[in-house]
Amino acid sequence: MTSHEKEEPGGPHGSAFSGRVGWGRRPALLVIDLVRAYTEPDGPFALRGAGTVVETTAALVEAARSGGHPVLWTAVRYAADLSDGGLFVRKVPALRAFAAGADGGWGEQALVPGHADVIVSKHYASAFFGTSLASTLYTAGVDTLVIAGVSTSGCVRATAMDALNHGFRPQVVREACADRTPALHENNLADLDAKYADVVGTAEALRHLGRPGAAASRTPVEAGVER
Repeated sequence: MTSHEKEEPGGPHGSAFSGRVGWGRRPALLVIDLVRAYTEPDGPFALRGAGTVVETTAALVEAARSGGHPVLWTAVRYAADLSDGGLFVRKVPALRAFAAGADGGWGEQALVPGHADVIVSKHYASAFFGTSLASTLYTAGVDTLVIAGVSTSGCVRATAMDALNHGFRPQVVREACADRTPALHENNLADLDAKYADVVGTAEALRHLGRPGAAASRTPVEAGVER
């Protein structure tokens, strides 16, 4: 590596972007779009390394439940005619796989949510946009959002940015996310870690999720769609 290629102190963006949001007292785990469309080899959004993501996420879910922390899942769902998909379904035509009545069952979760878990239906990349996710987390007393799922450059990134914007501490678990190439995955993690979230390893996330947290000030409510 030459001198002009050397990475700046504090990461690829330099020391100006070297802060950490850290962990609060009450984490929740959000599993983003971990459905068959991404995890099956013949799925319309099939990803490399999806098996590792599923295994790591399963461990995170178990830890969150053992620590008594909320577990939430997202799923993209559209009307049969895609009339609620706006320009997003025009930009990404393969999203029609998530329309009501579509063949293939691609919107089915790769892991089975628990009966007390919250499932958030969304139409766009961010789990916050057009949903009541923020209200659900606030009511549950959550201050830290642990993020797993797919894809790193898409819905994970958009959700992590919006988590920060809403006042939550986003913790993106490196091994619990994936993208279409290693470069896309790593470059987006580097950018997230510099500007919008803390990117953490599985061991750190398991340690925090496995600890009993501060009691929520109120009883958690649903995200407005289903359990």
